[in-house]
Formats: sequence, C-alpha cells, structure tokens
Amino acid sequence: MSYTAENYEDVEQLAPGMHFMRNALDCDNLGVTVIEADAGWEGKEHDHADEGEEEVYVLLDGSGRMTIEDEEVSLDAGDAVRVDPDASRRLAFDEESTMVIAGAP
Repeated sequence: MSYTAENYEDVEQLAPGMHFMRNALDCDNLGVTVIEADAGWEGKEHDHADEGEEEVYVLLDGSGRMTIEDEEVSLDAGDAVRVDPDASRRLAFDEESTMVIAGAP
C-alpha cells in the first residue's frame, strides 16, 4: 500500500493531550504529533539535538506561547514556528488549543 491513514483521536495518548502519530502512520523519518491542550497546559522544556530533528509547530486554534532558548514567542491560530534541533523549546497554552507538530532530521 502506498499510504497510511489514521485519525489522531484513535491513537493512544502518550502524555496528556498528546497524540504521537509516527508509529500509527508507519513513518520512517517524519514525526507528527497532535496536541489538544486545555487552558493552562504546559509542556516540558526540551530539544532534539541528539536526534538532529528540526520541528515545525502549527497552531490550528487557540492561543499560547513558546519559549525558544530565552525568547518568548506569542502564538495565535494560524501561526507556524520552525525550531532548530539544538534549540531548547517549551510550549504553554492560555486557552483550549489544538496544535500540530511535524519533525524530521
């Protein structure tokens, strides 16, 4: 088969509000995560230096902020941000929000 289809709501959450789609979609390199965040949701600070994986974050609805290194970036629906693999990042949402994250080396 030349494609794989999956609904993120059918994928078990590995962390609260986080649906990791890489395995469900049988991706070799690309990681895709859907976040359904409640107001006040905060992610952990992390980077992907070891994996060499850059990421693109797209906020579909809601609002929040992303701290990249020491700079805070405000996010509104429709905003997209690309982050280098070695840059630390942390997400926080002010209201119920939905975000898609895609990453690959």
